[in-house]
Amino acid sequence: MRLGIAHHFGWAVAVTATADHRVADRRRIELVEPGMAAAPIHHDGKHLDDDAAADLVAKVRASAVRAASAELDRLAAELPEPIVSMSLRAWPPDFPADLATQRRVPYEARADSVMYRQVLAELAEARGWAVHLYEAKDVERQSAAILGPRADEVLHAPRAALGPPWTKDHRIALAATVMAG
Repeated sequence: MRLGIAHHFGWAVAVTATADHRVADRRRIELVEPGMAAAPIHHDGKHLDDDAAADLVAKVRASAVRAASAELDRLAAELPEPIVSMSLRAWPPDFPADLATQRRVPYEARADSVMYRQVLAELAEARGWAVHLYEAKDVERQSAAILGPRADEVLHAPRAALGPPWTKDHRIALAATVMAG
């Protein structure tokens, strides 16, 4: 099974597909525990000093590890076959790691998102899953090129077969699983 993720602040759409691109599961997963700040750098920590912001980010990151880990364990346990890969939207390889830089423009608007993707990547690697990164703006087009005449059937037919929801996030997550193959 290949898992594709289309994430947001604190939650994500997860689509799991077989090697022949059939959707085995689709669900919303929580990436942070209830009551925790979903955007500790971009919103919640904006007016805190560096030490307080660092404390908030550490708490949210720990919460993200616990919440996402529980969601991934639940998903893996409910699938008929093991997950072999997770696809995530790419982040810049040179994205700064220090909080003081992340709190400045242009990084502050992306730092929380990068944190969630890095947590997911670490959790996938810890489970022995290959991690594939994709560019959201190109992944549907690239997967359609791989799928050829099956592209519409694979990427759009699940809505008719499974019923709503089947949104752009679902298509992107599924397309990412195609790219992982």
